[in-house]
Amino acid sequence: MKHIRIFVLILCACFVPVASGQQPAGKCYNSWAQFHRYNMQRWNRCEKVLNVKNVKNLGLKWSYDTGTEVFSSPAVANGVVYFGSENRSFYALKASTGAKLWTYRTRSQVQSSPAEANGVVYVDSLDSNFYALRASTGTLLWSYATGNEVTSSPAVANGVVYFASWDSNVYALDASTGAVLWSYATGAEILSSPAVANGVVYIGSDDGNLYALNASTGAELWSYATGAPSWDSPAVADGGVYIGSTDGNLYALDASTGALLWSYPIGFTSYSSPAVANGVVYAGSDTGTLYALTASTGAELWSYSAGGFSSPAVANGVVYVGSDDGNVYALNAKTGAKLWSYATGNNVQSSPAVSNGVVYVGSNNGVVYAFGLK
Repeated sequence: MKHIRIFVLILCACFVPVASGQQPAGKCYNSWAQFHRYNMQRWNRCEKVLNVKNVKNLGLKWSYDTGTEVFSSPAVANGVVYFGSENRSFYALKASTGAKLWTYRTRSQVQSSPAEANGVVYVDSLDSNFYALRASTGTLLWSYATGNEVTSSPAVANGVVYFASWDSNVYALDASTGAVLWSYATGAEILSSPAVANGVVYIGSDDGNLYALNASTGAELWSYATGAPSWDSPAVADGGVYIGSTDGNLYALDASTGALLWSYPIGFTSYSSPAVANGVVYAGSDTGTLYALTASTGAELWSYSAGGFSSPAVANGVVYVGSDDGNVYALNAKTGAKLWSYATGNNVQSSPAVSNGVVYVGSNNGVVYAFGLK
C-alpha cells in the first residue's frame, strides 16, 4: 500500500438538485458534482465540447499547487471545483481560472471525493468526521463523527447523503441536518464508495461482499461474496452492477437480485472504480492495464497498458484516466487508441472529472490541473 493510495477511489461521483440519483429524462446537466456523477456511471453524456477529433488539442488551462498529494477526485458544480488534499485542507476553486475561493481545514487528510448538492458540499476526512459545508463560503453547517477514519466518497440522492466508514458502517444522513436516518454494519471496514440508483445503495466491504441496501431503510436486499475485499466502488447501469475485487476479477451482477452475470480477470484492483457508457464497462487494474468490456457479456473489446490506473471517466466518445506512470490519458472509447496525454511528473491516482469542455484532475505532485482546448 502506497501512502494510503487505495483510498482515493474512492475511492476513488454529479449530483444536481433533482429528485433522485438518476438523471431526469429529457434533461442534460454538464456538471460533475460527485464521484460517480449522478448517473452512478462516471459518464457525462452531456459533454459536447470535447470529442475524439479535437481532444488532441487539449492544453493546460490552469493549475493550482496545494503542496501535498491530491488523491481526491475533483467535483465540479456551478462554476466551482471542489477537492481535498493531504495537507488537511479542502478547497473550492473558481473553475474558469483556478483562483482560490475558500478553504476549510480538517484535522487530517482529505482523500475522498466530495459531493455538491443544493448549495452544500459534503466531504469526509481521515479525522473520522463527515462534514457539510456551505458551497459558496465553506462555512460549516454540520458535522458527524463516525467511529473511525473515513475515505468513502459520498453520494447524494433524494435529500439523503450516503457514505461509509472504516468503523464497518454504511451511513444515511439527512442532507440538511446531518441526522442519522439509518446505518448498516458490514463485517469489516469499508473503503468503497456507495452508488445509489433506483432506491438501492450498492457498496463493497473489506469483508469480501458487495451489498445492496434499501436506500430508505438500510435493510439488506442482497449481498454477493467475491471472496476478497472490494476497495473500489460499484457502477450501476441498465440493470447491472459492476465492481472490481482484490481477488483480481471484475464482477457484473444483476442489480435486482445480486445474481452473477459474468466475471472477467483484470488483475488486482485497489483504487480504480469502473465507468459504464454506451454498453461498455471501462475498468483499470494495478497491473497497468485498462480494459473495455461489453457490459452485457464481459467480452473484451480492447485494452490499453501503462501504469496502474485511477478510475476512468467517459465523455463524448473519450475515456479520461490517470496513471501511476505520471500521465493523464485521453483514449478513444471505441478502440482504446491514445488521443492525448499529459505528464504531471508523479502518480495520478485522482480520477478525472469532465465538464463543459474542461478536464479536471489532481496529481500526487500536489497539483490540481484544468485542461481545455487551446
